Amino acid sequence: MDISHIFNELNDAQREAVAAPPSPVLILAGAGSGKTRVLTSRIAYLVEAHGVSPLSIMAVTFTNKASREMRSRIEDILGLPMSGMWIGTFHSLAHRLLRQHYQEANLPQAFQILDSDDQLRMIRRSLKELALDEAYWPPKQVQWYINAHKEEGRRPTSVPPSNDPQQQTLLAVYTHYESLCQRFGLIDFSELLLRAFELLKNNEVLRARYQDRFQHVLVDEFQDTNSIQYAWLRLLVQRSGNLFAVGDDDQSIYGWRGAKVENILQFEKDFPDTKVVRLEQNYRSTSAILNAANAVIENNDTRLGKNLWTAGEEGEKVKLYTAYNETDEAKFVIGQIQAWVDQGGARSEVAILYRSNAQSRTFEERLLNAGMPYRVYGGLRFFERAEIKDALAYLRLCTRTDDDPSFERIVNTPTRGIGNKTVDTVREYARQHQLSMWDAASRLIGSSHLTSRAQSALATFVNLIQEIRSQIEDQDLFQQIEIMLDLSKLIEHFKKEKGEKGQARVENLQELVTAARGYEIDETEDDLPPLASFLAHAALEAGDGQAEEWEDCVQLMSLHTAKGLEFPLVFLTGLEEGLFPHQRSLEEGSGRLEEERRLCYVGMTRAMQQLWLTYAESRRLYGSEKYTSPSRFLGEIPDELIDAVRPKPKTSYSAPVRAHSAWVDDQSAHESGVSVGMRVGHPKFGEGTVINIEGHGEYARIQINFAEAGSKWLVLAYANLTQL
Repeated sequence: MDISHIFNELNDAQREAVAAPPSPVLILAGAGSGKTRVLTSRIAYLVEAHGVSPLSIMAVTFTNKASREMRSRIEDILGLPMSGMWIGTFHSLAHRLLRQHYQEANLPQAFQILDSDDQLRMIRRSLKELALDEAYWPPKQVQWYINAHKEEGRRPTSVPPSNDPQQQTLLAVYTHYESLCQRFGLIDFSELLLRAFELLKNNEVLRARYQDRFQHVLVDEFQDTNSIQYAWLRLLVQRSGNLFAVGDDDQSIYGWRGAKVENILQFEKDFPDTKVVRLEQNYRSTSAILNAANAVIENNDTRLGKNLWTAGEEGEKVKLYTAYNETDEAKFVIGQIQAWVDQGGARSEVAILYRSNAQSRTFEERLLNAGMPYRVYGGLRFFERAEIKDALAYLRLCTRTDDDPSFERIVNTPTRGIGNKTVDTVREYARQHQLSMWDAASRLIGSSHLTSRAQSALATFVNLIQEIRSQIEDQDLFQQIEIMLDLSKLIEHFKKEKGEKGQARVENLQELVTAARGYEIDETEDDLPPLASFLAHAALEAGDGQAEEWEDCVQLMSLHTAKGLEFPLVFLTGLEEGLFPHQRSLEEGSGRLEEERRLCYVGMTRAMQQLWLTYAESRRLYGSEKYTSPSRFLGEIPDELIDAVRPKPKTSYSAPVRAHSAWVDDQSAHESGVSVGMRVGHPKFGEGTVINIEGHGEYARIQINFAEAGSKWLVLAYANLTQL
């Protein structure tokens, strides 16, 4: 049989991977190295060269889109329909298995799958039936606890015992929740995988049947598997040993949601006869970009090792821009995008990447001001995010108590014991008496229409709003928001939501304070109080819809969202210590720091033609202004690979990995007579020491470390300094 068509478009390493003899195979597929082509070609090779039935092959992916693409490509290569082949995500394949064997899995035939919101409702029911207050036991925290245990393969009976009362209560909720799901025939997403694993593990006949059936198991994005997924895969190939795993340890960036990079690192120990093939030829990026990305990732100690290269052009050096602050950073980036468009490039070819979703706000404002269409890929615009809407609803209700939508949104956020029944009573009373819900609630407190508990909860809410209104009066705009966040306990509420998502919500709320600090009232609204003007601004920005998917628009996205995508022009922004790498990674040890470095590597390898790296010397983020240090990741890129648009004087930074060196514009003295190390006085900031000088002439910028005010950048012409 002629199988040459399978190999025609493959390079040597890809051919080696596709034609590997049946055995455990680990493909270390670098970014942009053609891993999907290798996977589909491997399946076609097994069918055509070895006569393997498609029905004895299982291919596992992480997204429905990837599974559809894989099936379509295989059908194109073989010219045969693949409808009977088991290709799909872990969840869809587990669901298929459980549907076929529902009785053996101890499930009703018509069992239902719970999505995340449905699962939260069942958790709330469990909390209610156990008489636990949601204010102290947030449903999302409980959801995180339950799913984390399931992803580690732990039922309530196998959770290690604890003397901690909080852990004991969480375990009790897990036990009760599981009994409810079993009683009503409900399966959440984590349960799909755990139940499918247990089905095969505990049923010898079924286990042997599927081990004999699936002679070849292939898995994509192997570095993203969690404990239960890997255990399921190992169980399926226990007899054949034919696990074909494609992944990249350098792109393992989802540890915060359960992915175990250890799975790929220990693959050769679990399968001693493993054949390892490295796909290092990149078909996406220029050599200059790849060299810079390689230089960063090689600083990770726990990696299997590979070095991306391309047969394509050298390309432009990676460019670095040092911004004065986050506003200057956004202004510069939008200016470069406009230049790209003016030269014939499309806006859709451009991506702005950031570590924290809160960073999007400044870019969104600049893009709107420039009239440049954009989309926040895979997420919501800043003022559309739920936690921001919650905060704005508090402010709106403080401004106008007849704002019923705001009342309904926050009356029980954070939870304060005001249930749907109480809200329905308030709503109906307001309708009957032609009142706002605020006025209706105020009248119902002390009436016979509500239970004493409901009255007390409503009174607490009404008093809270009145307290906020009282305290924000005559305060600056940003202080009004700080006071509201403090008294409403919104930040404390979202801190209870575990994981990256909860942290992002907190950061967004803190960024709302930054937005208020920098807000300037439009001259057409100078008759409005600052808070009213700001609320109108937020509503208009939220209402100014994102560009349609088909529109030529700039893409904004977090680094986690960017994985798997590629763009001719990429801006990787906010490369500062504490922001990227994130402060949590610096506090939680080398494992988290290595994941941050992998995230940087992923971001850099999204770029095809041009890559810009930016950082700001000072940044207002999460509600406060900080003077920043360049990210250690910048210092890991050799100077010869960087084209610094605005050189920064040399600094030194001691990091656990290696010393950081920034870019040099040696200038210890200045023609004005000011020099680094000179003691100076300032009429407002007091005494300080000059630690940095940039530029020439009267508009040179000098950085002074003041004893009381901290570090400040000043323009020499306006500084009014005196030498001490």
